Amino acid sequence: MVAKVNKTEEQWKEQLSPEEFQVTRKKGTERAFTGKYHDYKEKGIYKCVCCGNELFSSDTKYNSGTGWPSFWQPIAEDSVSYEEDNSLFMRRTEVLCAACGAHLGHVFRDGPKPTGQRYCMNSVALVFEKKE
Repeated sequence: MVAKVNKTEEQWKEQLSPEEFQVTRKKGTERAFTGKYHDYKEKGIYKCVCCGNELFSSDTKYNSGTGWPSFWQPIAEDSVSYEEDNSLFMRRTEVLCAACGAHLGHVFRDGPKPTGQRYCMNSVALVFEKKE
């Protein structure tokens, strides 16, 4: 089970850059093909920029062609949580950090095997830890 992280909006503002805050705490998004991890190929673990919770492994990352880093599954079932998102006249599934509730991106059912899932994440919501 993931340990919960609770901070006030002011504490998050002090910790995060304005762009990190807008995306993770206010459910924003970065423009396609602008994030540092959309075409990143190093081996390691992608963690939540807010709390450091381990979210995705580079082993499940793939090029979806969408301009955002995409993964076919999270590192553990309890590392992320989900909410229905009906904003922008669309029906989507929002992906959140299970520890701190940070908005990470969305998951779609058009990904590769074996899961068929495309976890389309915002680079700004992630921090990468290289593994040898």
